[in-house]
Amino acid sequence: MRENDMLEKDEIFSKVLRAGRRTYFFDVRATKADDYYITITESKKFTEEDGSFHFKKHKIYLYKEDFAAFTDILEEMTAYVLNHKGEEVISERHQKDFKREYVQETAEETKTSEKSFTDIDFDDI
Repeated sequence: MRENDMLEKDEIFSKVLRAGRRTYFFDVRATKADDYYITITESKKFTEEDGSFHFKKHKIYLYKEDFAAFTDILEEMTAYVLNHKGEEVISERHQKDFKREYVQETAEETKTSEKSFTDIDFDDI
Protein backbone atom coordinates (compact mmCIF):
# COMPACT_ATOMS: atom_id res chain seq x y z
CA MET A 1 0.00 0.00 0.00
CA ARG A 2 1.27 3.46 -0.86
CA GLU A 3 2.03 6.01 1.87
CA ASN A 4 -0.82 8.29 0.73
CA ASP A 5 -3.29 5.40 1.02
CA MET A 6 -2.14 4.79 4.59
CA LEU A 7 -2.54 8.48 5.50
CA GLU A 8 -6.07 8.55 4.10
CA LYS A 9 -6.96 5.39 6.03
CA ASP A 10 -5.68 6.93 9.28
CA GLU A 11 -7.96 10.00 9.03
CA ILE A 12 -11.27 9.17 10.71
CA PHE A 13 -12.82 12.59 11.36
CA SER A 14 -11.58 16.14 10.61
CA LYS A 15 -12.48 19.77 11.29
CA VAL A 16 -10.77 22.94 10.01
CA LEU A 17 -10.60 26.37 11.68
CA ARG A 18 -9.42 29.21 9.45
CA ALA A 19 -8.12 32.16 11.46
CA GLY A 20 -6.49 34.85 9.32
CA ARG A 21 -3.20 33.57 7.95
CA ARG A 22 -3.34 30.62 10.35
CA THR A 23 -5.33 27.46 9.79
CA TYR A 24 -5.93 24.85 12.48
CA PHE A 25 -6.64 21.25 11.52
CA PHE A 26 -8.22 18.92 14.08
CA ASP A 27 -8.01 15.27 13.00
CA VAL A 28 -9.02 12.01 14.61
CA ARG A 29 -6.62 9.33 13.45
CA ALA A 30 -6.18 5.62 14.05
CA THR A 31 -3.15 3.83 15.40
CA LYS A 32 -1.95 0.53 13.94
CA ALA A 33 -3.87 -1.18 16.76
CA ASP A 34 -7.03 0.68 15.55
CA ASP A 35 -7.23 2.94 18.61
CA TYR A 36 -7.96 6.65 18.12
CA TYR A 37 -5.95 9.78 18.91
CA ILE A 38 -6.19 13.45 17.92
CA THR A 39 -3.74 15.59 16.01
CA ILE A 40 -3.95 19.38 16.11
CA THR A 41 -1.97 21.08 13.36
CA GLU A 42 -1.31 24.80 13.07
CA SER A 43 -0.42 25.89 9.54
CA LYS A 44 0.79 29.46 9.10
CA LYS A 45 1.27 31.11 5.71
CA PHE A 46 4.38 33.21 5.07
CA THR A 47 4.76 35.37 1.97
CA GLU A 48 8.20 36.00 0.51
CA GLU A 49 9.31 39.31 -1.03
CA ASP A 50 9.01 37.82 -4.53
CA GLY A 51 5.34 36.99 -3.94
CA SER A 52 5.86 33.28 -3.41
CA PHE A 53 4.71 31.75 -0.16
CA HIS A 54 5.34 28.80 2.12
CA PHE A 55 3.67 27.26 5.14
CA LYS A 56 5.10 26.40 8.53
CA LYS A 57 3.32 23.62 10.36
CA HIS A 58 3.33 22.61 14.00
CA LYS A 59 1.60 19.46 15.16
CA ILE A 60 0.41 18.20 18.54
CA TYR A 61 -0.50 14.56 19.13
CA LEU A 62 -3.10 14.06 21.85
CA TYR A 63 -3.80 10.55 23.14
CA LYS A 64 -6.94 9.36 24.98
CA GLU A 65 -5.20 8.99 28.32
CA ASP A 66 -4.47 12.75 28.27
CA PHE A 67 -7.89 14.02 27.06
CA ALA A 68 -9.36 14.80 30.51
CA ALA A 69 -6.30 16.64 31.84
CA PHE A 70 -5.81 18.50 28.54
CA THR A 71 -9.47 19.57 28.48
CA ASP A 72 -9.38 20.68 32.13
CA ILE A 73 -6.27 22.82 31.62
CA LEU A 74 -7.51 24.27 28.31
CA GLU A 75 -10.83 25.25 29.93
CA GLU A 76 -9.00 26.77 32.92
CA MET A 77 -6.65 28.77 30.70
CA THR A 78 -9.39 30.08 28.39
CA ALA A 79 -11.57 31.03 31.38
CA TYR A 80 -8.62 32.88 32.93
CA VAL A 81 -8.00 34.91 29.75
CA LEU A 82 -11.68 35.73 29.26
CA ASN A 83 -12.17 36.65 32.94
CA HIS A 84 -9.14 38.95 32.97
CA LYS A 85 -9.32 40.44 29.46
CA GLY A 86 -12.86 39.78 28.22
CA GLU A 87 -13.81 38.56 24.77
CA GLU A 88 -12.95 41.74 22.88
CA VAL A 89 -9.91 41.39 20.62
CA ILE A 90 -7.45 44.07 21.69
CA SER A 91 -4.81 43.67 18.99
CA GLU A 92 -5.73 45.68 15.89
CA ARG A 93 -3.92 43.30 13.58
CA HIS A 94 -6.40 40.53 14.46
CA GLN A 95 -9.37 42.60 13.32
CA LYS A 96 -10.73 41.73 9.88
CA ASP A 97 -10.38 45.26 8.48
CA PHE A 98 -6.84 45.86 9.81
CA LYS A 99 -4.43 47.52 7.37
CA ARG A 100 -0.89 48.15 8.50
CA GLU A 101 0.10 51.75 8.06
CA TYR A 102 3.63 52.98 8.35
CA VAL A 103 4.31 56.53 9.43
CA GLN A 104 7.67 57.84 8.33
CA GLU A 105 9.06 60.93 10.01
CA THR A 106 11.04 63.29 7.86
CA ALA A 107 14.38 64.57 9.13
CA GLU A 108 12.76 67.98 9.74
CA GLU A 109 9.98 66.43 11.89
CA THR A 110 12.59 64.55 13.90
CA LYS A 111 14.54 67.76 14.58
CA THR A 112 11.33 69.56 15.58
CA SER A 113 10.34 66.83 18.00
CA GLU A 114 13.85 66.81 19.47
CA LYS A 115 13.63 70.58 20.06
CA SER A 116 10.36 70.17 21.96
CA PHE A 117 12.03 67.73 24.33
CA THR A 118 13.00 69.22 27.70
CA ASP A 119 16.09 67.80 29.37
CA ILE A 120 15.54 67.66 33.13
CA ASP A 121 18.21 66.78 35.65
CA PHE A 122 16.91 64.99 38.72
CA ASP A 123 18.79 67.50 40.87
CA ASP A 124 16.46 70.19 39.43
CA ILE A 125 13.35 68.47 40.82
